[in-house]
Amino acid sequence: MTDFFQLFFSGLATGSVYALAALGFTLLWQASGTINFAQGEFVMLPAFMMLGFQAAGLSLLPAFVATCLLAVFVLGWAFKRGIADPLLRFGMMPIVVATIGLSIAMRNGVRAGYSAEAHPFPSLFADKLFNIAGVTITLADIGTLVFALALVLVTQAFLSKTVTGRAMQAVAQNTESATVLGINVPRMIFYTFAINALLACAAALLVAPVYLAKFDMGEGLGTKAFFAAIIGGFNNSRGALLGGVIVGVAENLAAAYISPSYKDAVALVLFMIVILFKPQGLLGKKEMRKV
Repeated sequence: MTDFFQLFFSGLATGSVYALAALGFTLLWQASGTINFAQGEFVMLPAFMMLGFQAAGLSLLPAFVATCLLAVFVLGWAFKRGIADPLLRFGMMPIVVATIGLSIAMRNGVRAGYSAEAHPFPSLFADKLFNIAGVTITLADIGTLVFALALVLVTQAFLSKTVTGRAMQAVAQNTESATVLGINVPRMIFYTFAINALLACAAALLVAPVYLAKFDMGEGLGTKAFFAAIIGGFNNSRGALLGGVIVGVAENLAAAYISPSYKDAVALVLFMIVILFKPQGLLGKKEMRKV
């Protein structure tokens, strides 16, 4: 039972990182009808940005702040203006194809321009262990879980409690009505892309110390985050948190009690089960969307 709780808690920490990336999927879909299949690479690129800023002499936290500012421009504004805005008028398929191509270009660009090797990444948390009722928990797991959950909850509070957040939700529900009410729709959509970029930076800060900074680190992360978003409910931000936690815990338990070979298949199996019996996701709602 001790091993179970240890695996469960470690899975919660991993799942919370998946939740951050999954939240980006749900936010972009709700606000602009965009599905970004380069979401994993949106986590990978900030990890290398932080490494670059650290190589220039900045410590971890200033490098993180500088990366957030750069990511809002590159992964927020430039992505919206250069890919999403021109292609959305043609429907969903061009966006899907473009973001898949973007993910391939980003992976190969980092491999060719920086390195194909895995690079160690400094952890935000000290290397410390806690023993609670026989369960050994690392400070990194506790810190990752608390930090990621706090970010998800702060994002939800921003969307539901602030004027800007409610305006963003109004745009997500009905763009035409939001325009009639005087809401600056392009600005609200940009805010969504910017928040997604910031969440990706936070996910990079948490996941890179564990999995190392590597050009293909976003490939598996993006896939699992996408499955987590579907499992929880693609049109519900709380669903991203639930889906991420379910995937993180389930893959940890499967690796320990079944076989490590099946760890990466767990998210796919859960996705298939949910999509068959509850296509809108565990917390999602059926909706009609104009395309």
